Amino acid sequence: MRKNGVFLKKAICIIGTVLTVLLVALSTIICFSVKWMFDAWSNLTMDELVYHLTAPLEGTNTGMIKEYLNICVVPAILIALFILILFIAYRKQKKYFVVMGVGIILSLSISAFLVYKAWNELGAGDYVKDRGTYSTFIDENYIDPADVELSFPGQKRNLIYIFLESMETTYSDKKNGGAFEENIIPELTRLAGENEDFSGENKKLNGGIAMPGSTWTMGAMFAQTSGIPLNISISTNEMDTQDAFFSNTITLGDILEQAGYTQTLLVGSDATFGGRRLYFTEHGNYEIIDYNYALESGMLPENYGVWWGYEDQKLFKFAKEKLKNLADQNTPFNLTMLTVDTHSENGYLCDICPDNFGNDQYANVLACSSRQVNEFVKWVKQQDFFDNTTIVVIGDHPTMDSDFCENIESDYVRRVYTTYINSSVEAEINSARFYTTFDDFPTTLASLGIEIEGNRLGLGANLFSGTQTLIERFGIEKVRSELNKKSKLMEDLADLDLNKEELLLREGKLLEPTANVQADAYQYEVGILPVTVSDINNLQGSVEKVMLGVWTQEDQSDLQWFQMQVGEDGNYYGNVSVPEFNYKEGEYFINAYVTNKAGEQYLIGNTTGIVN
Repeated sequence: MRKNGVFLKKAICIIGTVLTVLLVALSTIICFSVKWMFDAWSNLTMDELVYHLTAPLEGTNTGMIKEYLNICVVPAILIALFILILFIAYRKQKKYFVVMGVGIILSLSISAFLVYKAWNELGAGDYVKDRGTYSTFIDENYIDPADVELSFPGQKRNLIYIFLESMETTYSDKKNGGAFEENIIPELTRLAGENEDFSGENKKLNGGIAMPGSTWTMGAMFAQTSGIPLNISISTNEMDTQDAFFSNTITLGDILEQAGYTQTLLVGSDATFGGRRLYFTEHGNYEIIDYNYALESGMLPENYGVWWGYEDQKLFKFAKEKLKNLADQNTPFNLTMLTVDTHSENGYLCDICPDNFGNDQYANVLACSSRQVNEFVKWVKQQDFFDNTTIVVIGDHPTMDSDFCENIESDYVRRVYTTYINSSVEAEINSARFYTTFDDFPTTLASLGIEIEGNRLGLGANLFSGTQTLIERFGIEKVRSELNKKSKLMEDLADLDLNKEELLLREGKLLEPTANVQADAYQYEVGILPVTVSDINNLQGSVEKVMLGVWTQEDQSDLQWFQMQVGEDGNYYGNVSVPEFNYKEGEYFINAYVTNKAGEQYLIGNTTGIVN
């Protein structure tokens, strides 16, 4: 009996020790994590935190991960080991179980207090309350691009869209609408003044307000190109599986893709981070040139890597090279870029950064970014393609640097830096506009000379028109409050049960023509392979002709063309002449093309025939 009691006491001792050490480690990690989180991101919001908790970590800055491990995890392990050693050394003391109990209670109390503190600072209570409340605001004010007539100009304009990491109007001096005594971004200030930032006669810098769902990079890129916030539900979010990204939403990339644009996303980090690769691939079929691509293609030396990937100095160099190639093509292009050097905390100080601001590294990095953007814009203006190109230079969101803006006046309104350069249209009203980054979606299309029926798309208004923005109409607090709530429409736009093609079919002009293409059995008696094309959809204008492109060699070196004839049933029929391929047996690869009365040709389907 006594042996059983001793055994039970030892078991309790071991289990209690392990439990106490684990709780101490957990408490320490929570303590350091909360402190690290708010030191690194002063403006962290619950919608951003939820988004990144449900998105893959792939592509995250390795320096940030190492910093977290060093500041949060390593101390927790060391403290846990220290506690374990103490417990082992004093395991035979009479008050051992008392100390163990105190350790457990203290660990749980500290953890609970810190979680409560973080909960309040993040406004998690209001977030949970809002996410449990449905609002009809988005549903009533969202303008679906599928329901709007978009008229492109005869000559389509090129687009260069530059997302500037964490760039605000705040960094300018007070005379120019900023919040600092000395202008940190003089070149960007001048660019905005010489071009269009919708400040009207008021020459002070103006820019968009970053609303809920748009205060981090992916949220900002989504908001500016779709006109809606990146608000997601933890229970329905698909970002953790990376299967789709708001498949039912029509965006800037979708519209330009359907108009025949060649689109490229150029970033100096891993495009996978935050869902950027998925979004820009799914919405616009962008060519992705990121850090990984640069390494694999030899654009960077082997194993090269700084900061998040490579510095902006190289980004602008690669952009110039890409633009030269794009300009040689006979299709309009959209080159979208994202800088990264100005990311918090303190940015990346490259070898061309000035030291105008002494030991203030972030100010020096911001000044360096201002110079580099100005130099790049100057270079673009010297190119032949500039006359037919619009440049949009815009911040993604306000900075999350923990202390850089802590001394600005409390009533100062922080805005995202914005300027439209070489727009094809001018603003209709000459007064300062009050707008959000949602308004950049229709405004960018308008700057390309695209006429927008009603001058609204998504939750945005075309700022070149006189149409009111939502915050001009309802006030910023009303809009912000409603955007924090759930929306049935937002759930539908993100729902995977309805695909993008079904939405686009509401206005079939946005879809490429498609058809059913079928190869019938080979008729060896007469040496022909019959092909039928039926159900031609989404073609603008009537059919001029339907052609078959046929080949058997992998390199298409034996390509032959055959014209099809329309039947009484409206289907098109044609015969592939096998003798023209010397009666070669095996697979015959067949593409069907339709040409409309305007002379525009489209690939509408393909199939494979067998000759034996």
